[in-house]
Amino acid sequence: MHETQILSTLPGVPESAPKSQGRARALVFDACDLGVVLRAVLFVEIVLAVGAMFGTQNPVEWVARLALLTGGALPATLAWLIAACSAKRLIQRLPTRGQYAAGVLLGALAGLWACAMLAFVGAAASPPWWASAATGALLAALLVVALALRARGRTPAATTARLTELQSRIRPHFLFNTLNSAIALVRAEPAKAESLLEDLSDLFRHALVEQGEAVTLAEELVLAQRYLGIEQVRFGERLQVQWQIDPRAGTALLPPLLLQPLVENAVKHGVEPSSWGGRLRVSTELRGSRVVVRITNTLPAESARIGAPRPGHGIALANVRARLALLHDVQAEFSAGVRGSLYEVRLTLPPKRATNSAETGHRSPATRKT
Repeated sequence: MHETQILSTLPGVPESAPKSQGRARALVFDACDLGVVLRAVLFVEIVLAVGAMFGTQNPVEWVARLALLTGGALPATLAWLIAACSAKRLIQRLPTRGQYAAGVLLGALAGLWACAMLAFVGAAASPPWWASAATGALLAALLVVALALRARGRTPAATTARLTELQSRIRPHFLFNTLNSAIALVRAEPAKAESLLEDLSDLFRHALVEQGEAVTLAEELVLAQRYLGIEQVRFGERLQVQWQIDPRAGTALLPPLLLQPLVENAVKHGVEPSSWGGRLRVSTELRGSRVVVRITNTLPAESARIGAPRPGHGIALANVRARLALLHDVQAEFSAGVRGSLYEVRLTLPPKRATNSAETGHRSPATRKT
């Protein structure tokens, strides 16, 4: 399970534990993210670009001054980000106000460093130490506030509504159809009926129980496998499922209950409308430093002819895209569309190695074809 450290207690420490037993304070802001670095640098550059307009007479003079200011401010911004990331364990021990103060203090020191670098190269005859420190502190305060708001958006309380919306995608008539299939199998094939009900129970257990901020890809694959096992009973030979699973990709993290709506969409729009059924393929692959997940399905004859799937509301796809961005920011990619006679959903995730036995103890579906 993902170790949530933003606005939560440290993993392994119960919420009810007293502070004397090591309960950790909430981490107000976390600068250890590629998307944060890119946005922070862009934000500082915009501020510098506007500030450089004052006192310049033409665009050439403005560009020259902006380049000079960037030479001092950019290293200072990166130094602030590195310091805030490296010291986050220490900062987390402080009370909330102390964490804000630490971020602002680091910003003031970064501003002094920028001023010192400009003075060292002779760009400032009389270095504005106080103004540089105040500017660094102000920019750092704005960054800390932005990071705090971003962190709050990643807490379970803020994402419950989105998770609930995806959970509701397990349609009521799917439940009724599954129960009817189980009833029909009770006398003829009781073992198969029992297996069907076990898959249904496990599916709803995952859908209705709080899973936390993230789960492993291996866990999500098991859930998708159970869902497709249920649909296999309903559709029989009309549904052909192929799994191509790379075990090395299983530790990648993604929001809970993310793959199930995607495979459900594949069955609903690719298999159910077709009289002869369809094929569905789920593949995962560790490619370099990225984990690639693909879900492809054949299209009904009419949709394949016009090159577009049957129109839907797009709720599941929009929600998947939003939740991936919430968890991985710019490090995750999501795309969906028609490729020839197939409809393909593609997810690209950053890999994560298992850090404990809990992450590696889950069963993952082997490469097989049903």
